[in-house]
Amino acid sequence: MVTGAARGIGYALAEAFLAEGARHVAVVDLSPADVDAAAARLGGRAHGFALDVSDRAAVAELAAAVEDAYGPIDLFVSNAGIGTGAGVEADDATWDRIWRVNVLAHVHAARAVLPSMLARGEGYLLSTASAAGLLTQIGDLPYSVTKHAAVSVAEWLAITYGDRGIKVSCLCPQGVRTDLLASAMGLTSVETVVAQGLIEPADVAAATVAGLAAEDFLILPHPEVAEYYRRRAADTDRWLAGMQRLQARIVGALDAEPPGTGPGPGSS
Repeated sequence: MVTGAARGIGYALAEAFLAEGARHVAVVDLSPADVDAAAARLGGRAHGFALDVSDRAAVAELAAAVEDAYGPIDLFVSNAGIGTGAGVEADDATWDRIWRVNVLAHVHAARAVLPSMLARGEGYLLSTASAAGLLTQIGDLPYSVTKHAAVSVAEWLAITYGDRGIKVSCLCPQGVRTDLLASAMGLTSVETVVAQGLIEPADVAAATVAGLAAEDFLILPHPEVAEYYRRRAADTDRWLAGMQRLQARIVGALDAEPPGTGPGPGSS
């Protein structure tokens, strides 16, 4: 079961799991038309379901329906996520929505499938967080905060249920070439990850398949993120100074763009 699977990383993951021999993949996303189209492209072992991942009851109902129709869920991939491009000015509604999608959705997923997995003594939970959850996200405070929280949820689940047959991994990519990222070009948060280099969704999927096979907790499609993470822990003040310099370069480059090519109204 893969959420946020109609396009981008989620779609690439669903495609990779089917190529690896998954008997069934539940393709879950917000739009009925999008999930139907994605499932049709993926073939007969893919099944589309429209769902708002922030709706706890709906997640539980869908997980139960999928298990009734196709058997136990071996792997639940909680992949859906959103960004804001906002800083401290983000309003309460923005914080509420991103918290429910980027954090509570992972809790809803675990709550929905853990009883069945624990009864069987096996199961795998994969959460898509972000390199921002290990480091930070320049230009997007709510995204940075919620992705850190998503990593914490995965860590807690691994610690709490790891001795009961439950495997947990946390996928933390940096910049990935997706339609969502392309549509937000010009935001400081997006320009930052673009400056670090983009990889394709298929690259993320390949790294994920390898990471799941190895049962790695942190799956890092950008290997350099591990070094950044170590530097952050070893000398936090130096790392913060480096991030401040990176932010200054990105903001300076955006400010230097000719009129009409930079961020639109309301961008940060």
